[in-house]
Amino acid sequence: MAVITISRKIYSEGGYIGEKVAEALGYHFVDKSTIEKVFVEHSIVQFREVYKSALGFWARFEDMRTTTIRFLKQVILALARHGEMVIVGRGAFAVLGDFADVLNVRVQAPLPLRVRRAMEKEKITESDRAEALLKEGARMRDAFVKSFYDIRWEDAAAARTFDLVIDTGKVPPDLAVAWLVEAVKVLKERKVDDEPTSSAIEISAELARAVSEVLGCQVNH
Repeated sequence: MAVITISRKIYSEGGYIGEKVAEALGYHFVDKSTIEKVFVEHSIVQFREVYKSALGFWARFEDMRTTTIRFLKQVILALARHGEMVIVGRGAFAVLGDFADVLNVRVQAPLPLRVRRAMEKEKITESDRAEALLKEGARMRDAFVKSFYDIRWEDAAAARTFDLVIDTGKVPPDLAVAWLVEAVKVLKERKVDDEPTSSAIEISAELARAVSEVLGCQVNH
């Protein structure tokens, strides 16, 4: 069993890479919407209350901050325990970094390339507007990681928190997919002695059921 976490800069194609790797390996693909569903399934919040808020799902938890942070970590651990998972975003690398069967990947790209991608995908004609969109996305991501894990995303990269860093300005996304598929195969064959693995994660039966329901899979891999 293996798990991949992908942390990415906005419009660096990290989401695309994650989906394609999951597809190639037959793994579950998890993004923030999947984690939201686990929150709802586990009755932490009521579905209608969350989605009627103009602030959105993640922004409305300020009044239950400690509980939310703790439970987000539990959800990520529960997903990893289920196994055969590609988790994109939500700072999963910060939760799963110590496990020997987890591959933590950072996907990035030069700013000019990300600006062009944003302009194409969002139908934006002015590069200044696209760059402002990227900067706001980066600000929100950095604030999330700092708030939930008390680390800065850029500091995590500098500290070699990630096992692999891929620049899609130099490495085409489809080649990155092929690399990660091969890396997971090697990781699964690697002998682990005293290092902790995700199979040793302990979670409540209720949370495990919530994860299985959301994924539509009753088998831990």
